[in-house]
Amino acid sequence: MKKLLTLTLALVASSSYAATDNALQLEDVFQLEYASQPAIHPDGGYTVFVRNYMDIMSDRRLGNLWRVDNKGELRPLTGGQANDHSPTWSPDGKTLAFVSNRSGSNQIHLYWTDTREDAAVTRLTGSPSSLTWSPDGKWLAFTMFTPSSNPAPVSLPGKPKGAEWAEPARYIDKDNYRFDGSGFAPDGYTQIYVIPASGGTPRQITTDTYHHGGQLTWTGDSKSIVFSANRRDDAFDQPNNSELYQVAVADGAIKQLTDRNGPDRSPQVSPDGKKLAWLGYDDEYMSYQNTMLYVMDLDGKGTPKLLSTELDYSVGDVKWSADSRGVYFSYDKHGKGNIVYQSLSGNRRVLTDAMGGLSYTRPYSGGSFDVSAGGDLVFTMANPYRPADLMLQTSKIKRKLTALNDDALAHKELGRVEEIWYESSHDDLKIQGWIAYPPNFDPTKKYPLILEIHGGPHTAYAGSFSAEVQLMAAQGYVVLYTNPRGSTSYGEDFAQEIHHNYPSNDYTDLMDGVDAVIEKGFIDEERLYVTGGSGGGVLTAWIVGHTDRFAAAVVAKPVINWYSFVLTADMYNYFTKYWFPGLPWENQEHYMKYSPISYVGNVTTPTMLLTGEADHRTPISESEQYYQALKLAGVETAMVRVPDAPHGIAGRPSNLMAKVAYILHWFGKHE
Repeated sequence: MKKLLTLTLALVASSSYAATDNALQLEDVFQLEYASQPAIHPDGGYTVFVRNYMDIMSDRRLGNLWRVDNKGELRPLTGGQANDHSPTWSPDGKTLAFVSNRSGSNQIHLYWTDTREDAAVTRLTGSPSSLTWSPDGKWLAFTMFTPSSNPAPVSLPGKPKGAEWAEPARYIDKDNYRFDGSGFAPDGYTQIYVIPASGGTPRQITTDTYHHGGQLTWTGDSKSIVFSANRRDDAFDQPNNSELYQVAVADGAIKQLTDRNGPDRSPQVSPDGKKLAWLGYDDEYMSYQNTMLYVMDLDGKGTPKLLSTELDYSVGDVKWSADSRGVYFSYDKHGKGNIVYQSLSGNRRVLTDAMGGLSYTRPYSGGSFDVSAGGDLVFTMANPYRPADLMLQTSKIKRKLTALNDDALAHKELGRVEEIWYESSHDDLKIQGWIAYPPNFDPTKKYPLILEIHGGPHTAYAGSFSAEVQLMAAQGYVVLYTNPRGSTSYGEDFAQEIHHNYPSNDYTDLMDGVDAVIEKGFIDEERLYVTGGSGGGVLTAWIVGHTDRFAAAVVAKPVINWYSFVLTADMYNYFTKYWFPGLPWENQEHYMKYSPISYVGNVTTPTMLLTGEADHRTPISESEQYYQALKLAGVETAMVRVPDAPHGIAGRPSNLMAKVAYILHWFGKHE
């Protein structure tokens, strides 16, 4: 890793665009912080949150718990080199539960407000998730992967004592056998556990051979837990068909609460214990469908009620009001994070559209919030010049509670970010985008342009801080990033434009965005560059196969061949069912029509590939195919392989630096 970091800095130093002293530098990545997971104390007086930071010695993102009162006074709750997360308050507000690895492995910790001390109260063999207090405050529920024994069918005889033989062969017969970020799937299942609030021995509640993960919520009497799971015998063939269940803590008896074709998840029991809110939709096997909000009586009487009627956006986090008469929830609209309150009678009002900021590497939408018993909001705030800070909003005031990056960024000259809208030449659809300008931008000069394309493809960029975009702007580039058709936050029809049709007219949307910036008069058309990751890598490879207007391209963690992708990616049963009209050998023409590899003969643009070697979402074999195809076609190319990196390359700060440095190196090489 040290060698990679040294090379990264050397590459940027060799760029033809040398950043000024007060511009953002690669090493500044390690100075960034951001707030996440706000948890308002039950009395509403202060909020505990995770203060995330980049540790330069371990090259990891770590986090400690801090508290901030409603006037903005900050105080640490925990410290040290640890990853503390998932804070959740007991009903009486006297105890905070959270997960931390400070003891060497992930354990449940408790923090007591009277003594201001914390301690691990478990000795778990796995990592706990979904911490949830019972309403009576006596229990904590959580989920944890629970291994099972499944010995290999073959055992080799004759090994002498002390002999050093090769590692034994790995026998695999499970459906989904490896996952991005975690590698080969171990034998076992995610199960639900409870422990006394005072700590002690956890008791396993579910025991069946299904995964019982996701959000947990207790019934009002503290006797049962509601959860989401896909407990079907044919779950492999129906990967999106989960239901809600209720499990009794006393004996593990399970009762099914929902029954329909489609996902049902994120349950939340109302404070009065009478109703259940959750998220889901009726599955029509589209690559994207809006997530809807439902409410039903927990006693099973009556029919579920759809609360998000006429809302053409996917619902996110849901939290009940203290009086159980309504719910707070979030959704993204036009790249902005909205938080709304809706009564059970249907009246809905938008409280803010400023939530976001959690994706500090690239400018994706998405944020988190909490709401007090009195209806006060604390949420992560989107800002193009800062990673997420916390904002307090009450009926009377709006107050920024934190300024976590002013020490690192206030003296830096960041690129100005401007929102733009333009029309697609394909069908006049309105497309939203953002332009980041270099520091000290002079509109009378000519600048190189980078088109940076988001992944997904069903995600969205926003007007949020992006370290990658700002680092590119600091080197003298104008950077354009847009939300072409297929992006979320513009309605279901807009996202479904690319269903079984990707890439297609989203290419036109991107080219029209480039033209819209060129029309402003300050872009050097001989210095156009394009890059993107994941779905953005697909589109970058598609672009160089359909136009030669770009001087160079960097294709990051792409899909090059849809046929080979669905047969090597981790979620192959999902992709074949939702992204394509059928199995690849039955629809070969369709798969290849939309594969960038089919157009490699058209490529003349110098193109570099960049992928993590441990990527199981868009495996590096996709990049290898394109690299070798470009070599055979005589196109200038290079391949950057990031050791041990999964699909989220930027998960380690130095890998984020390396990614940007190599992109700038390639573009600078082709000035």
